Amino acid sequence: MAQHPENPADPFKKALAEATRTLADDPEIGVTYTVDPPGQTADAIRLPQVSRRMTADEVLLARGTADAFALRHRYHDDATFRKYAPAGQMARDLYEAMETARIEAVGAEHMPGTAGNIDAKIGHEAARRGYDQIRDPAEAPLAVAAGYLIRHLATGRTLPAAADNVMKLWQGYIEEQAGGSLETLQDALSDQQQFARLARQIIDDLGYGDQLGDDPDQGDDEAEEDAEADDEAGDEPDSTGSDDDQRSDDMDAAPDQSQEDQQDASQAQVSLDDMADAESGEDSELPDGEAPLEPPAPQPVSDADPNYKVYLTANDEEVKAEDLADPAELERLRAYLDQQLDPLKGAVSRLANKLQRRLQAQQNRSWEFDLEEGILDAGRLARIVANPTTPLSFKVEKDTEFRDTVVTLLLDNSGSMRGRPISIAAICADVLARTLERCQVKVEILGFTTRAWKGGASREAWLSDGRPSAPGRLNDLRHIIYKGADAPWRRTRENLGLMMKEGLLKENIDGEALEWAHRRLANRPESRKVLMVISDGAPVDDSTLSVNPANYLEKHLRDVIAMIEKKKAVELLAIGIGHDVTRYYDRAVTITDVDQLAGAMTEQLACLFDPDPRARARVLGMRKVA
Repeated sequence: MAQHPENPADPFKKALAEATRTLADDPEIGVTYTVDPPGQTADAIRLPQVSRRMTADEVLLARGTADAFALRHRYHDDATFRKYAPAGQMARDLYEAMETARIEAVGAEHMPGTAGNIDAKIGHEAARRGYDQIRDPAEAPLAVAAGYLIRHLATGRTLPAAADNVMKLWQGYIEEQAGGSLETLQDALSDQQQFARLARQIIDDLGYGDQLGDDPDQGDDEAEEDAEADDEAGDEPDSTGSDDDQRSDDMDAAPDQSQEDQQDASQAQVSLDDMADAESGEDSELPDGEAPLEPPAPQPVSDADPNYKVYLTANDEEVKAEDLADPAELERLRAYLDQQLDPLKGAVSRLANKLQRRLQAQQNRSWEFDLEEGILDAGRLARIVANPTTPLSFKVEKDTEFRDTVVTLLLDNSGSMRGRPISIAAICADVLARTLERCQVKVEILGFTTRAWKGGASREAWLSDGRPSAPGRLNDLRHIIYKGADAPWRRTRENLGLMMKEGLLKENIDGEALEWAHRRLANRPESRKVLMVISDGAPVDDSTLSVNPANYLEKHLRDVIAMIEKKKAVELLAIGIGHDVTRYYDRAVTITDVDQLAGAMTEQLACLFDPDPRARARVLGMRKVA
């Protein structure tokens, strides 16, 4: 039997992997090649696949991607990045783009060979996104342009044509608004913390200062001042002994006060605050230009509704499923779940296979044929046999839309879901996670309930405070992470059994749970984000609704949905179990029998990846077709 010849790309891939580890200064980091979008974790780097033909573009793209990820691993500190990261989405995009440019500029200074490789990567990405065709600045992403400009100014290198086009559309505006800040760019490149402060200043210069959030350095300064004050207090003489200097300072501070009053004050050893109260009848003014310090206004609890109130957040919790039960109990609960749904496994598995076939069928059709290079198209070899003068035909797999996708399933864990509904929801989430994972779609499974019935620590605090009116939400939230988007299904399979635990399912405050899931999803790097909510009706919490307007929680849910649909960063859809949720969600389906849940979930997810917008509209009930 003839042996298959060695792939000619293997030596190159092996050498590139070793070079990547060297550049990253980490001999243990894993390097793999994949047809999926390249990416990076703390201990692994995924590079674009290199075919047997090893075309020049493939080689340059692989090198550029490898160098970019390796430099980020070496010159980027994630803790510092998170500390200074802005809160708003646009500000965060600018911050991320500028940090990437800083890393590449520092790498080019220390290892000039990386600059050309990364140029090739930037050029490939910019051309793929059509940046060379943009003529209007409004169509060009400002964050991308700012990153390109930072790299251009830091390295002095000319950008590839498509990237240069986007940069120049915004360059005049950026330099006009942030020219003063950009003058200090070179001094800040080698220090990530200093550069992060500069990036935040540039973001403020560009008009997005309202998205920066709190100043991360302010807390450090206050901590240092407190420490210095403690040190000074430790060095001062004991106030119980004779302290002529302190009395002298007190006298100097209040020259109009009588000597008798000063002696009384000294003997009583009053504090500075007490002395201020004693002197409140005398004329006293603050120095010119100074005003009493007022505490900053508290941040709103909800981005969707600044008027939404929560009485106490100290007892809210975001918890992993494995922290709510020990491994033995989770295993037992999972076995019970499987036993409960054994009769449905066949039907659910058939639906899962149907979903997988539909996704893979779209994947298999995503090819470009009759090309001059790529993978040899064996299906067209017959033409060459019939006519030897016919040139060889090649094909290239196109990027499929659903590969760079993440799906979040948000499950209502309220008491009304107890029994068969929660069992069906759990097993369907389990099957969908497995199915979508096989199709390279990441899945996150979340649940929401409360820690107590009819209140809890929040209500007790409210009662002890004298029952103030309009307290807002008056219960303690419990948000559960059953499966993270990056966690493989096999490691989290047991977690879904937690839904069978007696006493877990209580009340449901949908608005805050939806906002929590959206916030987690919006911070994901994937280009497409889908949020599916599975609920059995309106939000209900007796403790909250008994002392607030009857529509308090429902109004907040509507406000959150409106915010998500307005931002358009996440595709939102819902399934109502036994209750009509179309009054809340534009894209929703209601099922009357819980046995229909599996079919509804798989059908909705399958149609999300359908390239025909009219087909998506028929299933999702969209009012308009783009």
